[in-house]
Amino acid sequence: MIHRRAAYREFAGTAVGVFVTLFAVLLTTQLIRLLDQAAGGKITPESVIALLGFGALGYLPVLLSLTVFISVLLTFSRWYRDSEMVIWLSSGMPLSAWIRPVLQFSLPVIAVITLLSLFLAPWAHKQSETFRQRLDQRDDISRLSPGSFNESSSADRVFFVEGVAGNEGQVRNVFVSSMQNGRMGVVATAQGKTEIAPNGDRFIVLEHGRRYEGTPGTAEYRVMEFDRYAIRIEAKDVTLAAHSPRVLSVPELIRDPRPAYLAELLWRIGTPVTALILSLLAIPLAFVNPRAGRANNLIFALLTYMIYNNLLSVSQAWVAQGRISFGIGVWVVHLMMFVLLVVMFVRRQNPLFLGRMRWR
Repeated sequence: MIHRRAAYREFAGTAVGVFVTLFAVLLTTQLIRLLDQAAGGKITPESVIALLGFGALGYLPVLLSLTVFISVLLTFSRWYRDSEMVIWLSSGMPLSAWIRPVLQFSLPVIAVITLLSLFLAPWAHKQSETFRQRLDQRDDISRLSPGSFNESSSADRVFFVEGVAGNEGQVRNVFVSSMQNGRMGVVATAQGKTEIAPNGDRFIVLEHGRRYEGTPGTAEYRVMEFDRYAIRIEAKDVTLAAHSPRVLSVPELIRDPRPAYLAELLWRIGTPVTALILSLLAIPLAFVNPRAGRANNLIFALLTYMIYNNLLSVSQAWVAQGRISFGIGVWVVHLMMFVLLVVMFVRRQNPLFLGRMRWR
């Protein structure tokens, strides 16, 4: 019982530190990417927090799996370095005795990973894609980002607004370039504003400016001055997110067993199974040889995680391509890693066993 209490206490403390670190790295990278998109006018500044939350929720299953694996690995590695593990093993306790405390620590987390992977993460992906589609279908004025060139949704106009004055849609130093009937038109004005017609159509109204119109590559052009120039803003209908496999629920994936949907189901089922096998695999992987470098086992453990994750991705891709069936792809990678787990436990508990097998 003493070794279990010590293991629970250190597992929990290490897991909190690892999760906070990984989660901070995730939020930082996601925030930088979203702020870059907001600066470019692809999303609104008000949507950054919502998209950040949806993205974090979608990545939580993988993040928690990695947290469990690293926590168990770091705990046992420290015990090996400080000779605590040697004391436990010298007292007659086999390495397999640590399976129970590791499972008691990891199973509640794996239950949360299962809930996230099967239900909450798909919901977050769906909300994020729906949110992004609504942002993409904004009108041209909503897309404007002061101080940068912005292309219209129909790709036939380029807008530049130096700044926004006031809260009533007033803009200053406006530049609009458009192509109509093979002739390029450029409109420049010092100020403008947005207006809504009685029928609901939206216009950007430019005041006291000039329009330059001509054919590129020729000297034929004309200049027109105007007091008021209105450009109609095309509105786009809002549609729901596309039915990509990531946004579908588990019952929807099961009802339509096409290869792409089965591949997504394979990944969702494989995420908690991966966390379970990795938590047990961390026990033999944590072994530290005092005569070797301290980072050797950590490097090998990291490579093991990367290989496991990549093999699962390959299996998912092969199922999506129809190269292997779902019945094979859903268990073959996990079976390989389980065999590796058994071999490593046998090797750590009885180092001479594999040596005698090689000599026979």
